[in-house]
Parts: sequence; C-alpha cells; structure tokens
Amino acid sequence: MAMKNAISWTLVLFLLISVLNNCLNNSVKKEVREHTVFMDNLRKLYSSGDPSKWPKPILDPESVPTFAEIGHLPETPFPSDNPYSAEKELLGKTLFFDPRLSRSEQIACASCHDPELGWCDSRTLSFGHDRQLGVRNAMSIINTAYAKNLFWDGRAGSLEVQSKMPIEDQREMNGHMDLAAGKIAAVKGYQILFEKAFGDKTVTKERIAKAIATFERTVKSSASKFDQFIDGKADVYSDDELMGLHLFRTKAQCINCHNSGYFSNNTFENIGTALLGEKGEDLGRYLVTKNADDAGRFRVPGLREVSRTGPYLHNGSMTTLQEVIQFYSKGNPEYSQKRATVHEGILLKSEKSGMVRMLELSDREVAQLEAFLKTLSSKPEKVTLPELPK
Repeated sequence: MAMKNAISWTLVLFLLISVLNNCLNNSVKKEVREHTVFMDNLRKLYSSGDPSKWPKPILDPESVPTFAEIGHLPETPFPSDNPYSAEKELLGKTLFFDPRLSRSEQIACASCHDPELGWCDSRTLSFGHDRQLGVRNAMSIINTAYAKNLFWDGRAGSLEVQSKMPIEDQREMNGHMDLAAGKIAAVKGYQILFEKAFGDKTVTKERIAKAIATFERTVKSSASKFDQFIDGKADVYSDDELMGLHLFRTKAQCINCHNSGYFSNNTFENIGTALLGEKGEDLGRYLVTKNADDAGRFRVPGLREVSRTGPYLHNGSMTTLQEVIQFYSKGNPEYSQKRATVHEGILLKSEKSGMVRMLELSDREVAQLEAFLKTLSSKPEKVTLPELPK
C-alpha cells in the first residue's frame, strides 16, 4: 500500500512539474515573441526615413523650447561676411597647422586639435606655452560650424572671434594677433595664398581669423552608421544599437539636451560638476555673463564622433563613455561636492539642472546606450598636412 502511494505521489509530482515547465516555457516563448515584435516594430519605425513615424520622445518641459529632432547634419553654414572659397579654406588650413602664430613658434592650433585624435588631443588638460597646463579640456573642432557659441563657457560668439583667442591666451600660444599677422606677412610664401583667398597680398589679423574660421567650418562629420540606419538601411544596426537609440530618446532622456543633427541644443546646462568651494572650482558661463544663474553652467557639446573625442566634460574628468552614462544614470548625487562659493565678494550657488536626476538604468541599458553612441562616429578621414610657406 505504501509503495502504491509513493508511486502515485511520484506520478502527481511528475505531472505537476511537467505542467509547470510547460507553462514556464510558454511564458518564456510568449515573452520572446513579444520582444521580437517590439524590436521589429522599432526597427521599422526608426529606419523608415520619416522621423514623424518615430516613437514620441520623452522630454522635460524646460527642454521643449530648444528641442529639435535628431537626424542628419544640415549643410554647413557660412556667414555672409565670410563666405566660403576653396582658396580661403586652404589658407586657413595652412595657418591652422603653422606654429609661427605662437610666441614660441612651437605651438600651432593643431597642437591641441590633432586630426588623428578626433581633432582634440586626448588629454585631460592640454599643454601650452612653456608647458603650462590649460584650465579646461580642449574641445574637438569637429562640427563647430553648428555651434552658436564657442568654448565651454561660450565666450566667443563666432569662429572668427574664437580663432584669435588661443593665439593670444597666455597659457596657450601666448602670442598677439598683431605680432602674429606681422610674422605671417614676413613669410613671402604666404603672399600668393592671401592674394588667392582675398584678392590681394595684404595680411591682417582679421583675414587670418576669417581664413582659420573658414577651414574650421569644413571639419565636419561624414555619414555615420546612424545616418545610414535612419535613411533606410535597417540591417546596419544591431538590436543593442537600436535599443540604445530608443533609450536615448525615451527612458534615458539624453535627447533633452543632445538633440538636432548636431546632437546638441546649443545651450548651457548645469550638471553639477562646477566643484564650487573645492579644488578645481570652475564657475563656467558665469565668468562670461556675470549672471548668478549661470554659475556652474557649461556648453552642451555635440555628440557626433563622441567615441573619438574623450576624455569628457569640461575638466576631462571622465575617460570612458560608460563612465559618463553611469554618471547621468545616477543623477550625479554630488555627495562630496560643495555647491556654493564666494567669488570677488559675491556668493554664488551652483543649482544643478532638474533634468539631471536618478534614471536607474540597468547595466544592459548602459551598454546599449554606449553601443548607440558609438554609431554616431564616422570613419576618420585621412588629412593631408599642408606644406608651410617659406
């Protein structure tokens, strides 16, 4: 009798386990099917060539006024008072690589903006005149034609203004535009370049600035995997890259600040990295505007080529994309940071943007975002160095 009961219970247990396994397998299969349908639908929408069909982005109210959907870079804009010409581009490129613009005649614009290093220098802070360290990370000049303000604090409103500043900065090239123009004018080989670019051989600091600015506007990303994908090449994206794109526009809300074809809203945001009251303090935009609300605000950089342009943030404090994504996922809690300082007798407080908050992204989601961000980089183009005139 006991034997029969044991066999009966064994059969019951076996049947129960079989039923549970069946249910579990069916549940897993259903989940897999639903995920497959979801991903197939996302792939179809995002690669449709029509952004109006994309899922609606998740935006914070304060980001709406500056929002523009991500997409292709538009045609390069050139100002009416400094139109493009191939001759001016060549002159600007030559000047960009010429160290004679610096006081020591050892430092060129290309010293901190190396084409082989993503048009930056891969350093936390750059070396300048007499090996002095700069105070901020050197931003890449890729796609700067689309920036409304230059430098981390936006102190230059145009590339024509920006191109003069490193030449005169004591920490960088430690020169003077008038002296630099005089040195360039004394180089006989430059005369023909200026004549072709501007119609006569006259060398002025304004012409030097315009030529360099013209060249810088031509340093532009070529089509990336992202561009190919949204144009209809649906198979170029892996599932992780696709999900990273979707997270970028939705749960992770990166698109609040990094939007448009330039992947920047061209504003200044406070992400809580000003280190007020501590070593490394940087008041950011405030130093330009003297507006207390700008303390700790820095320019939102474009994200195209981002996998090639580290280290990241205004102080170069983060070395990997994963580190940056984790920083935003955790909302930068600022545990050890002070948020106030007294500058020139004025009490300043750093108010972190409400858009920087805990996201609680999983490790998988962080990896997917990183995979997507890498698709924003295009194949580096070989840059032929100009022959410097004598």
